[in-house]
Amino acid sequence: MSALILDGKALAKSREQQLAHRVEQLKTSTENTPILATVLVGDDPASATYVQMKVNACKRIGMESVSVTLGQQTTTEQLLAEIEKLNANPDVHGILLQHPVPAQIDERACFDAIALEKDVDGVTTQGFGRMAMGEKAFGSATPAGIMHLLKHYDVQLEGKHAVVVGRSPILGKPMAAMLLNANASVTILHSRSHNIAEEISRADIVVGAVGKPELIKAEWIKDNAVVVDAGYHPGGIGDIEKTGLEERVAALTPVPGGVGPMTINALISQTVESAERTLTP
Repeated sequence: MSALILDGKALAKSREQQLAHRVEQLKTSTENTPILATVLVGDDPASATYVQMKVNACKRIGMESVSVTLGQQTTTEQLLAEIEKLNANPDVHGILLQHPVPAQIDERACFDAIALEKDVDGVTTQGFGRMAMGEKAFGSATPAGIMHLLKHYDVQLEGKHAVVVGRSPILGKPMAAMLLNANASVTILHSRSHNIAEEISRADIVVGAVGKPELIKAEWIKDNAVVVDAGYHPGGIGDIEKTGLEERVAALTPVPGGVGPMTINALISQTVESAERTLTP
């Protein structure tokens, strides 16, 4: 048996063609262009690269972007002031605050300052709560991208046992909530969990969202499981060890080219949706 490869790169490219058509329709019908505002604080090169990838994705579908870059010594108050300006700008349809911010900043306060209707990265407490309760809200971009990927490849979720390894507020927790909303039975594992290997061995669906290279061992994963790796580390390594998995599991995301492209695609897609809600009567 050879695993089905859940190709996020190919799906993102296909979805971008559809998004480009929707953007063109908006431009024609409203004479307005969807705009994503990106906010980068500090001098972390990886964060700068991620922001540029998102700006490039905007360009590919005909969207525009506004970049706000702030220094390493920026205070919480200064960042909140910039977010408020973007909230008040009617031409901005989505706001992305790149994670992480420098240590002196209250990141949660700044995330929660983003207007709900512009929270296209799904980082606010209110947005998470509404999503978890099945109400209208934009989901966190990485879990939302994973859900698009699973749906595209017709991965059955209802009634399945899903294990999410990681409990971060913008990945592990919203991922678990989305799977639960899709009628999966969900277990969340984390650094204080006991019997991690045993819990993973029972999973029909394994989501690696822990941020540690190959923490999840291939031997823990049962045959015919669906394996989703949301990690990316130097050398193209994910959170899940892949040795021998392709011959045993039902489906598998590659690293890179699996979850990463779908994260950006979900962010861009939700910005287009925000613009459609705002601009279309």
